[in-house]
Amino acid sequence: MAIKVGDKVPSGSLGTMKSGTPGSISTDELFNGKTVVLFSVPGAFTPTCSKTHLPGFVQNAASIKAKGVDTIACLAVNDVFVMDAWSKGAGADGKVLMLSDGNATYTKALGLELDASGFGMGIRGQRFAMIVKNGVVNKLQVEPSAGQCTVSGGESILAGL
Repeated sequence: MAIKVGDKVPSGSLGTMKSGTPGSISTDELFNGKTVVLFSVPGAFTPTCSKTHLPGFVQNAASIKAKGVDTIACLAVNDVFVMDAWSKGAGADGKVLMLSDGNATYTKALGLELDASGFGMGIRGQRFAMIVKNGVVNKLQVEPSAGQCTVSGGESILAGL
């Protein structure tokens, strides 16, 4: 069952690059006592993700944070090295925390996985964005179609803060 507004986010651990070395961050460290915008993309370097979704958060990072958001984080079912390379290529360093869920464990715990096997991509995350306040989902916007970025983009989240 998919997570919904009012639910506490599940506990878990996600991969992230720390000082050039693969590391991890616990969901407690990420969410406790903070306001976090967590958005998910079906895949790093894929067209909509690279042309629209991530850039929308990079371009609006300062405005989003000015509205009281502590962290903007991007989640994808990719490895930490891919997420780090994508961050550098997209100019996201210092603006968006890139999180790796290589085995889709956390994505499945959220109930927001997507079977992209028909495209040769296996299990991925649906395209969504959520606002999490102190570990509780305050707002959740899931795209109706994987190829769209309308309700979960940086501009939409900024407008809803």
